[in-house]
Amino acid sequence: MEDNFIEIVQIIKQSRSNAIKAVNAELINLYWNVGMYISNKLKLSDWGDKTVADLSEYIQRNNPEIKGFSRRGLYRMIQFYETYSKDYRLFVLDKSLNTENQPSVIVPTVLTQFKPADIKGSMLSKISWSHHMAIFSRCKVMEERKYYITLCIQENYSFRELERQISASLFERAMTSENPKSVIPKNSKTDIQDVFKDSYVFDFLNLPDSHSESELQKGLLNRMKDFILELGRDFIFIGEEYKLMVGNSDFHIDLLFYHRGLQCLVAFELKAGKFKPEHIGQLNFYLEALDRDVKKEHENPSIGILLCKDKDNQVVEYALSRSLSPTMVAEYRTQLPDKELLQQKFSDIFEDEDEPNSNQD
Repeated sequence: MEDNFIEIVQIIKQSRSNAIKAVNAELINLYWNVGMYISNKLKLSDWGDKTVADLSEYIQRNNPEIKGFSRRGLYRMIQFYETYSKDYRLFVLDKSLNTENQPSVIVPTVLTQFKPADIKGSMLSKISWSHHMAIFSRCKVMEERKYYITLCIQENYSFRELERQISASLFERAMTSENPKSVIPKNSKTDIQDVFKDSYVFDFLNLPDSHSESELQKGLLNRMKDFILELGRDFIFIGEEYKLMVGNSDFHIDLLFYHRGLQCLVAFELKAGKFKPEHIGQLNFYLEALDRDVKKEHENPSIGILLCKDKDNQVVEYALSRSLSPTMVAEYRTQLPDKELLQQKFSDIFEDEDEPNSNQD
């Protein structure tokens, strides 16, 4: 009988979640239409800044129960619409949507009869207004905005988590990092490149530049929520110093996780110094023991991640070239990267891509 009760509770929770999502989609759709209406009035010189202020005062005076439509709030809606309207098709989820209903083509020259748009079938309606404000106010290029919107949808980020990832320059790091040196097979439905990074930032640990592996491990355990946020939501923590018995000897894995998307165990070995080739042999041994004695039949082969404070990519490549185990080597940092430096590096990449086109002209 209790199982039936649990099912009813799950139905209630799912319905609540659906209702919240529907309300959010309507709200985002409303803000888009208000922003579109005012934006076009301003472009046609029918309205000026004073008219926008008068509109805000009118709403507050005649409909005090309607919140969020201050002068600043109205200009944020204008910014929201103008930021995404030209590239709206990048955010359409349902490709079968009638093009007549796509906001990107609804830019009337005369607003005698306003036709509201419907963007509820787009990615834009899948995240909250506070998330949107963080993204379109802090992200400089459309690729970056779409990256964080997609991430919010996939990882279900809270506002605080999104702010932290933007501050940590996650987009710039992903775009400017070298391809992770790994021998991980790509036979899973989950894209490996979307799961593992070339470098991780553990600024939340507040560790000194010189620290031990035990201090690093203790810090990550104490801040497990932040650690998993940096790793990705599908990681489930299993244990620290996970014991493996091989023959008459005991061995211990620093940190053991399970990844839901990849459906496999993930062993993390921590090295507070520079990568050395012999580290791979130790990690491969752990993976073999996991696959033989711990892995379940329906699970994929275990993956090993060697987290080092520093690494030479060529040495890593040589060390992994003949390894058959699914392993990769990543670098960790204890301080946030210089955002301006990353943005400059990101700009250089785009300039390099544009050069061949400019030479052809």
